[in-house]
Amino acid sequence: MTSAGLDVGSRTISLVLFDRGVVANSVVVDTGVSPLARCRQLLKGKSYQRLVVTGYGRHLVAPSLGGEVISEISAFAVGARYLYPDAGTVIDIGGQDSKVILLSGAGAVDRFEMNDRCAAGTGRFLEVMAHTLEVDIDEFGELALGASKVVQVNSLCTVFAESEVVSLIARGEEVGAIALALHQAVAKRIMGMVHRLGLREGVIFAGGVARNRCLGRLLSNRLGVTITVPNEPQTVGALGAALLAGGGE
Repeated sequence: MTSAGLDVGSRTISLVLFDRGVVANSVVVDTGVSPLARCRQLLKGKSYQRLVVTGYGRHLVAPSLGGEVISEISAFAVGARYLYPDAGTVIDIGGQDSKVILLSGAGAVDRFEMNDRCAAGTGRFLEVMAHTLEVDIDEFGELALGASKVVQVNSLCTVFAESEVVSLIARGEEVGAIALALHQAVAKRIMGMVHRLGLREGVIFAGGVARNRCLGRLLSNRLGVTITVPNEPQTVGALGAALLAGGGE
């Protein structure tokens, strides 16, 4: 049967259709100001037997779409283990929160830590800082990788960090160096979560921020392990939801 998974995030919505053991279709769109309308548009004309919804806006859209709700933790665990059978740790950085998930040998969620109380360590933090530096968010990581020096941003609070950035700009520091310092601040926040939780081999980096090469490199260097980024890191949660909708195929 064809099953559907929706991951309704704060920045993007991902849809995955899973049929007969393979991904039949996947798409990612901006969430916009009306997530339910976007989800209806994504599902229009699609044929499926069961829908499971995860993500930031799951409770908003699922009742209207006849879908079942699953936590992001479970969805990302299932999606990551399907893509990488040896996955032991999943790092997911989204627009409004970040998570570190440890998987058991059987692929079940063993334990996890989640930051959803402030923007520190999330995609929103990087978006705000990129805007302050007048840099496109899609180019922010590459700009940081090209830095020729190192400067320091001490605060992980978005408001205070933005104030530090303004001061660094006023001092004439190069934009790339400031961008690198901001990426290091995010990596520091994630590392704190990893240290409290632990780390298992087979580290998967998922979520929209996983497309940022600088952050992936910083995490890999600090953890001392190779980090795997899926070809479509934004659809891992939706894939997990679709798999669960299909009975965990």
